[in-house]
Amino acid sequence: MTEEVYPMTQEGLEKIEKELDELKVVKRKEIVERIKIARSYGDLSENSEYEAAKDEQAFVEGQIAKLENVIRYAEIINPEDYEADEVSLGRKVTFQELPDGDEEEYSIVGKAEADPLEGKISNESPIAKALIGKREGDEVDITTPGGTMKVKIVKVEEA
Repeated sequence: MTEEVYPMTQEGLEKIEKELDELKVVKRKEIVERIKIARSYGDLSENSEYEAAKDEQAFVEGQIAKLENVIRYAEIINPEDYEADEVSLGRKVTFQELPDGDEEEYSIVGKAEADPLEGKISNESPIAKALIGKREGDEVDITTPGGTMKVKIVKVEEA
């Protein structure tokens, strides 16, 4: 079975490693302490604090396993492997919606580090798929669940 590869920027990998460290070093200890305190209350069959702590422990352990897998199969993307004006992972792209001229700016990253609220979109998103490989000045049709829009790539730079 082939494992999934997680393309990402160096910055994204470092952020995930920091999150993993926080879960392992801080969160695990907090939960173990909560379980210990909840056990001291006696009968575990009717102890909601104990059940909540055990549920949180299961969630955190799942997150740890997920992040370890992402790190294990991370593939660092070097934007310098592409032309300076070419849209690729690790690049920030500014495009202008045609014909009305609204500009939008996104950094294209791997799905493991995508955060649309921070302007980081996954390379697997419809917008990124349409833009990757294109260059400054190109006009591109982007098909999204909301319909199709025509854009012009205004600027491509390192994220």
